[in-house]
Amino acid sequence: QVQLVESGGGVVQPGDSLRLSCAASGSTSGRLAFGWFRQAPGKEREFVAAITMSGSTRYADSAKGRFTISRDNAKRIGYLQMNSLKPEDTAAYYCAADQRIIYSSTSSAAQWDYWGQGTQVTVSS
Repeated sequence: QVQLVESGGGVVQPGDSLRLSCAASGSTSGRLAFGWFRQAPGKEREFVAAITMSGSTRYADSAKGRFTISRDNAKRIGYLQMNSLKPEDTAAYYCAADQRIIYSSTSSAAQWDYWGQGTQVTVSS
């Protein structure tokens, strides 16, 4: 089992930046793939970004050019650097992790084994 704890959310103004972190702990060892999803009120959870166990990255169109996903394998922490934030980025952001997911499946929330509790990001002037 893997437990995930997100941090780094907050209230920012349009154009600001935030870095979300996702710390993994638990009994399993080895490299983790990390994914980030978000869910706004009244909307379905949507894919934001993912990094596979081999280090390949994938982004939703809404995140390309503004968000960067990365990880620290030694510390088992995943990161989502979000720049040029917009009001439409406002949502609860959820971290996901997995040890078997393949690149083509990373945009599907159902394919991820482990989830964090979420951290709120609010972008407002």
